[in-house]
Amino acid sequence: MMRTLLPLLPPLLLIAAAPADPAVEAALASAGPGTRIGLVVTDEQGQEIVAIRPDDRFVPASNTKMFTTAAAFALLDTQAPDGGGGATVRLEGRDVVLAGHGDARLSSAPDCATDCLIDLARAVAARTRIVHDVIGDDSAFPDERWPQGMSWNNIPSRYGTAISALTIDDNVTTIAIKPGPVVTGDGYYRIDNRVVTGGTKPALGFTRAPNDRVVQVTGTVPPGASETLTIAIDDPAHRAAWRLAAILRDLGVRVTGTIGVRHRAPSPSDDPATRGAAPAARPPEPSVLARLAPPPLAADLRVTNKVSQNLHAELLLRRIGALAGTGSVADGQRAVRTMLDGAGVDRWSYDFADGAGMSNYNRLTPRAAVRFLRWTQTQPWGAAWRETLPVGGVDGTVARRFGGTALNGKLFAKTGTINAANALSGFLIAASGRTLTFSALANDMPGDASATAAVDKALLAVAAAN
Repeated sequence: MMRTLLPLLPPLLLIAAAPADPAVEAALASAGPGTRIGLVVTDEQGQEIVAIRPDDRFVPASNTKMFTTAAAFALLDTQAPDGGGGATVRLEGRDVVLAGHGDARLSSAPDCATDCLIDLARAVAARTRIVHDVIGDDSAFPDERWPQGMSWNNIPSRYGTAISALTIDDNVTTIAIKPGPVVTGDGYYRIDNRVVTGGTKPALGFTRAPNDRVVQVTGTVPPGASETLTIAIDDPAHRAAWRLAAILRDLGVRVTGTIGVRHRAPSPSDDPATRGAAPAARPPEPSVLARLAPPPLAADLRVTNKVSQNLHAELLLRRIGALAGTGSVADGQRAVRTMLDGAGVDRWSYDFADGAGMSNYNRLTPRAAVRFLRWTQTQPWGAAWRETLPVGGVDGTVARRFGGTALNGKLFAKTGTINAANALSGFLIAASGRTLTFSALANDMPGDASATAAVDKALLAVAAAN
């Protein structure tokens, strides 16, 4: 279901230069030399209270998720069960085909209670006791597993796991490390164990080449200790089919063939800048044995912003792009741009290469962020979207920030952190009781030092003075 965006706000009541607050400037200066910080704060009428580097372009890190999740609220039906995104299973002769449609929550956990892979496996087991190949089909979206501009070293980690229309268990798996020669996993990866027993606390690392099924684990683990490492999946469709095959065997179904995948390679027709006319409709999916209807997207949007879940944000971008396109990243970006045009945000003031903020190609100005934030609160879904933001001192990625201060429970903001970039944008309730809108973006910290303490001090000073 597509929704209509409401008209944009009246222009911000900009002033030539917001008066400098020595306490704010001193707080930002505490980040140290070399650090570049932009901060814009407006009151309820849009009057700028603080404007420091308001039109500088910064790498916004996970502040990017604000735009993706807002577009999801604006364009997707977030309240009904998510039948459109749910995985399906079908038989093609003796082959089993597991197909994904962008749901981020499909689970193969033993204690799964909803959106469970075992329910699809049971549908197969009820029809046949022998199958040949088990195939993972993620062709609902083009095969664009990592965003442009993401650092390659993030690929093995949970933060940079591959994106796929067929997603299982957040596209990660775990391995357990204990003193001794054995490192255990679920069998998907082969473990090259280089861990040494010793030390007073675990000091572990791992490496894995892209698309390799061997994980080399190094470091030390003390006697009697144990540690769990989370490893990303590079081909989620293959992993999902592999898990389905294992569950089918547990249910007494013989699997005589291999694990296969069906990907859809990106093409020029996936890019709205080159294809011209609207894309041709994809053929309908063949008849299925079973289809999952995950819970409404609203709960997942809350998780995405509260804990800054990269995979879920990227899938939202592709699902937005599938509404009037092919489900490509470019189609998702076009939908976000259309939303920002409606919000009156200048096109030069932002660039997004992904939906989550892992790309170093992303850029955003503090003034554009504030303009967008104020616009969200004029929309029918604005209050629900704001509730997905972490609350200072209370939950999410700011649970350990602002606790015991005047902004404890009174700051509602999205964080962002990647190499040499910190961000915090949202709303705060000042000493006067007024709600202020703000965006603080920090880049270029030498040695990747954090600028969050400086930003927090500046926002506390703003709240106290207003």
